[in-house]
Formats: sequence, C-alpha cells, structure tokens
Amino acid sequence: MTERLSDVVARIRSVRQLSSVIGAMRGIAAARAREARERLEGVRAYAATVGSAIGQALGLVDDGGPPVGPRDGRGGHLVIALCAEQGFAGVFNRRVLDVAERVLKRDGARRSELLLLGARGLIAADERGLLVGWSRPMVAHVDEVGALADRVTEQLYRRLGSGQATRVNIVHATPSLGEIEVVDRALAPFDFARFPPARTMRQPIISLPPQVLLAELAQEYVFAELCEALTLSLAAENEARMRAMSAAKTNVAKMLDELIARSRQLRQEEITNEIIELGGRRTRGATDEKGADSRPP
Repeated sequence: MTERLSDVVARIRSVRQLSSVIGAMRGIAAARAREARERLEGVRAYAATVGSAIGQALGLVDDGGPPVGPRDGRGGHLVIALCAEQGFAGVFNRRVLDVAERVLKRDGARRSELLLLGARGLIAADERGLLVGWSRPMVAHVDEVGALADRVTEQLYRRLGSGQATRVNIVHATPSLGEIEVVDRALAPFDFARFPPARTMRQPIISLPPQVLLAELAQEYVFAELCEALTLSLAAENEARMRAMSAAKTNVAKMLDELIARSRQLRQEEITNEIIELGGRRTRGATDEKGADSRPP
C-alpha cells in the first residue's frame, strides 16, 4: 500500500505530542529527585541526633551492656527491597532485585523472607519466581516517606519480636551520576558499637531503665535509617526515570526528523505528479484542439 502524505502528517502530530509528554515526565522526575535530595540533610540530622542519644544512653549502662538480640542463627533473615512504584525507570528494578536475590540466597529460601516496596518491583519479582512475604506501594513523593517507614518498622519489629527473624538487610538504590548503584545495608542485629558511649559530668535525666531506653532508641534509629533509604531510593528512581526519558526524547527526535524528511519527499512527489498530470492534460487538450482544426468543415 502506497504511503500517503496525510498519514505521515498525522504521525508527525502524534510524535510531537509524545515528545511533549516525555518532556513533562522528565520534568516531574527531575523535580521529585531534587526534592528527595534536599530532604536527605534533614533525615541524616535526625539520625545523628538519635545516634547521639544512644551514645549518652550507653554511658548509663553499667551492667550487662547494651541489649543484644538473638545471635544463634535459628531465626530467619529478612530482606527489604526498595523498588519502583511507577514505570519508565529503565533497569532500576532489575538492578535492585539482582542484589536482593543474592542476599536471599546467602541462607537459602527457607530461612529468608522478602519484604518488597513498589508495584513495578512486585511484578518483576513475580516474573523471577521470588516469593514476597509482605509488600506495599513505594512512595511517589518525599512527603510520604515517614508514614511508609513507620509501616516497614512495624513489620520488621513484629518479626524480630516473635523470633521469626534475627537478621534484617535492606537493599536499595542510591543516586549516582552514571549507572544505577545499589547498596545492601544491615539493620539488625543492631550494632551499638557504632556509637561511642558519652562520658559527661552531668548525667541526663531519664524516666526509663537504660536497657529499655536503648532498645527504644535503637528502634528509632532503624526508623531513621529506613527514612534515609526510602529517600535515597526515591531520588535514584526518579533519576533513572530522567535518564530513560532523555533516551526516549532522543529517539523520538530522531523519529520526528525521519518523518519530516519523509513528508517532504512525499510532498515533492505529489507536486511532481500534479505537474506531470497538468502537463499531460495540456498536451491532450492541444492534441484535441489540433484534431478539431484539421477536420473538414
């Protein structure tokens, strides 16, 4: 079937509309990535404050040391994977799940449980045959980070408290200039050795036994770590989407150039055909007129 100029012109309009949509999506992703990066300083300041409180509380412990969770290895291993909620993020989910799958295989499937955030990641995990013990949508905006971190913390400590799990790792992407970078961080057992005990002349006033206070501060610090991981993952997801949209925009621009060139070619062909047809009509008209003159009266 011969390609028509009107069809090519219609395709040009569609491609231009697609280019506008891609540009808008890239702009939204850039804004959300920037907002997430800007919130990181506040999240880390909060974690530093809780860490300082842990150091002061450690200085109050004289007997038995800080609370220690079970270390006999009989409990399970939780792996929290932070994936994308929305599409057009390139290989983001694949990279996160590659690392999460390696972490899961350290102890075998029977001893591990995957907790996953992100609807797109859930689809990718199902395609890999990974069993997901608990899942929730990933945040789309940085203002939603605190509420989601609270839900994850609740699930995490529910399993730790029941002895269902003794170790927890979180796998998430972090913003980077080039390829997607994925990190694996241990959340439990909680490492109190990271916080040097504070020795001050004036002891802080507390209303809880030091051991109980430390346990609650440790949970609060894990909450802060989850907030940081969610914020980093959100920034990385949107930066991956920005790169995907930039590549798509380049491809669309190339397609548009090709369509415009094709439309010019078809327009030239139409003009040429019209000229030929007009020339043919004129020739036939002249021939008919000459024939009429040569007939006898």
